[in-house]
Amino acid sequence: MQRRWIIAESNVAASAIDWPQLCGIPCIVELLKRKDFPDSQRLNDFLWPRLRSLGDPFLLPNMHAAVERILAAVDRRERIVLFGDYDVDGVTSLALLHELLHAYGSEPRLFLPLRVEEGYGLSRESVERCCDEHAPQLLIAVDCGTSSVHEIRALKTRNVDVIVLDHHEPKAELPDCTAIVNPKIGGSAALEYLCSAGVVFKLCHAMLKSRPLPGFDLRAHLDLVALATVADIVPLHHENRALVKRGAIELARSSRLGLRKLMEVAGVKPPIAAEHIGFRLGPRLNAAGRLATAERALRLLLTRDEAEAAQLAQELDAQNRERQAVEKQTFEAADEQISKSFSAERDAAIVVGARDWHPGVVGIVASRISKKYCRPAIVVGFDDHGLGKGSGRSIEGFSLVDALGRCAPYLVKFGGHAMAAGLAVREERFSDFAEAFRAVARELISNEQLQPCLRIDHEVTFPELNSTFLQWHEMLQPFGSGNPQPVFFARAVEPATTPQLIKDKHLALRLRQQNYHRRAIFFHGATTELPPPPWDVAFQISSEFYEGETRLQMQVQAVRSATE
Repeated sequence: MQRRWIIAESNVAASAIDWPQLCGIPCIVELLKRKDFPDSQRLNDFLWPRLRSLGDPFLLPNMHAAVERILAAVDRRERIVLFGDYDVDGVTSLALLHELLHAYGSEPRLFLPLRVEEGYGLSRESVERCCDEHAPQLLIAVDCGTSSVHEIRALKTRNVDVIVLDHHEPKAELPDCTAIVNPKIGGSAALEYLCSAGVVFKLCHAMLKSRPLPGFDLRAHLDLVALATVADIVPLHHENRALVKRGAIELARSSRLGLRKLMEVAGVKPPIAAEHIGFRLGPRLNAAGRLATAERALRLLLTRDEAEAAQLAQELDAQNRERQAVEKQTFEAADEQISKSFSAERDAAIVVGARDWHPGVVGIVASRISKKYCRPAIVVGFDDHGLGKGSGRSIEGFSLVDALGRCAPYLVKFGGHAMAAGLAVREERFSDFAEAFRAVARELISNEQLQPCLRIDHEVTFPELNSTFLQWHEMLQPFGSGNPQPVFFARAVEPATTPQLIKDKHLALRLRQQNYHRRAIFFHGATTELPPPPWDVAFQISSEFYEGETRLQMQVQAVRSATE
């Protein structure tokens, strides 16, 4: 689908910030103005995020109760079980909390549900297996549990105390347990964006404030928090920005043997950017939990054996390639199903499902479908018993979890966020659910939201793309959800040489604007039909370390015929 270019308008609102004194690059000033900083302090916090700006961890709801109960369990040497999720956020959270409790002298058990057999979170099956294997006295549910009313009630009948550390959207009824530490149920609004590893980091901070541990450097564990925050695609606002900024530094010098080996097989070298986490490290850590059990990913984060670390990194890399093959097959099958019934004029959402689609890849497939068709998408895989496990991805302005709430009568269960959610549905109710979900989307989504577009932040000329511009651009990092990487465009650009094909799918370009030349890469540009020059070129920039110097590299996003 051809994308419409939308070029952002200049922000002419009055401001208390002395922009000319701050920065002499008009493009950078314009990018910062659009973020509507109320004062210079907020602007400085954005440009120079520091850990000392982090708020009091006890601002999170029920934090006092959680800390008191955990420290009591440590003192009484109770059997503590850390019950996690099988994605990056889940396994990093378990690793971080395990290491702190170990430093306090406790030996908590670690438990991960089996994705295919037991499903997400505190399911009845996973709770029974956990109790049979570990007989917990205190169960700490991480990255799950906010909606597990019945399962936590069942744990209480077994005399198991439960603490929930989570960030998923709450429903009308909360489970009755010792403490639910979830920024979505109250507390400071600035903490609402935390992922579960961020919540666990705040818990660890609170525990260390209550009972200091000389020699335990919590900052060194921010490599785990950065991994989770980027991989879970939570907004990089407020404290998340500082956590990822410092976490990327810790990741580059991490003492974790497993992460160092994983970076080797993924071809990641310092300095670490959010895109390295999102596209190289995160998918490999996620691969184990998507196709089987996340045990390998968790062991990789905790191992102190170099040989085991190397082996686990190779296994996760192989599982990621296997996941890519399964994903490709499922996407092609889903896309074929869509082509038989989809109407761009009629359908404001896409819902597809079939037998034997692997539940571990339906989320990625939903994301690809949502991007291709510019619509919320839900993909469901049914097992032999007719139970479907699905995942959804949304578009800006449409809350998946709210929409699923309106379709709850057709579902076994659901949960998640505005932009990503999971669900379970019986095969015999699937058609009714699909119809209801599409109706909700049609009611709430405007036609304009359904039009594919490329949002351009600012026009620049090649002479402006110098080292100073790059330095200011890098100060806007980390990029991700809530702080997207800027997209620029240059007008009336011509190819200085014939585009070169790379790996049969990318294009290496040498571009000319007047007398200035720039190298650029157009990922997946081989399938794009380039118009006759001159062109308008939309692109992002990044820093590239080459032959001992840092250079600015253009990454082409789109090309169109030049306009006046």
